[in-house]
Amino acid sequence: METIFSKIIRGDISAYKILEDDRFLAFLDVFPLVEGHTLVIPKEPVDYIFDLAPETLADLHKFAQKVALAVGKAIPCKKVGVAVVGLEVPHAHIHLVPINQVADMNFGNPKQKFEAAQMEEIAQRIRQEL
Repeated sequence: METIFSKIIRGDISAYKILEDDRFLAFLDVFPLVEGHTLVIPKEPVDYIFDLAPETLADLHKFAQKVALAVGKAIPCKKVGVAVVGLEVPHAHIHLVPINQVADMNFGNPKQKFEAAQMEEIAQRIRQEL
């Protein structure tokens, strides 16, 4: 299944990468709800997150935890919210969203827009906390 995430994994489309290994990738959402909104994906092209093998799903969450802790240190927030929506891109992914109030997790909110230099600076701040 070819998706925008497949293209990011292959390097056909650039991304503000936070962390990557041979199985998973974390990068900033280019249409973020708030500063630091990060996506965590398996490199395996599976549409529905619960179709992942149990071990892969567990490892994806462990990888996401590491990233979420770094996001929480780099971006001023009360907590890092977690969401799995799965409708926007047919490739399993976890949203990590720095939140200060419940409304920060509302996917109906207007998306933020940051300049490329700002996105790279945000990514760098998060990477420094890993």
